[in-house]
Amino acid sequence: MILYLHGFRSAPASIKARALKERMVERGLAERFWCAQLPVSPRAAIALAETEIARIRAAGLEPTVVGSSLGGYYATWLAERHDLRAVLINPAVVAPLSLEAYVGVQDNLYTGERFEFTRGHIDELRAIEVPTITRPERFWLLVETGDEVLDYRHAVDKYAGARQTVLEGGDHGFSRWNDYLDEVLAYAGLGDTRP
Repeated sequence: MILYLHGFRSAPASIKARALKERMVERGLAERFWCAQLPVSPRAAIALAETEIARIRAAGLEPTVVGSSLGGYYATWLAERHDLRAVLINPAVVAPLSLEAYVGVQDNLYTGERFEFTRGHIDELRAIEVPTITRPERFWLLVETGDEVLDYRHAVDKYAGARQTVLEGGDHGFSRWNDYLDEVLAYAGLGDTRP
């Protein structure tokens, strides 16, 4: 089972979320994909993901969390707290700092919905910060050096000892995502399933 956590100002309609969902549908795995619109509040976003993790485990399945940008920040906390495997795509390693500039009214890039991002939300991000990962083998980091939003080197340092795929060039959207869809499915234990 894959829980996909989108980034800040993003949505389930994002390019990466749709591409992964489409690949899973092709493979007959549609029921093993979960991606919801995350609330603006980090506390509420974590609570939503934890409810889904509990539901998945109650069904006898083990989730893998896939997080992009801010979703990668969330995925790190969830992986640490619930002993999950996680795939992190250009993760927001220092989210409380990098999102300071976005305090105020924002637009969702996919839905057009306007929302207010507050200093209280920054405090909620600080509350779920993971200073040091405890089991690097649990994580797979995917970054592109051309990320124009976040410094990829912060992620490389933070996830030292984890599986790391560092690609030259690219951008914050991780331009080569489609090249890794099958590997992500295999990492989540879904690689041998065929329709």
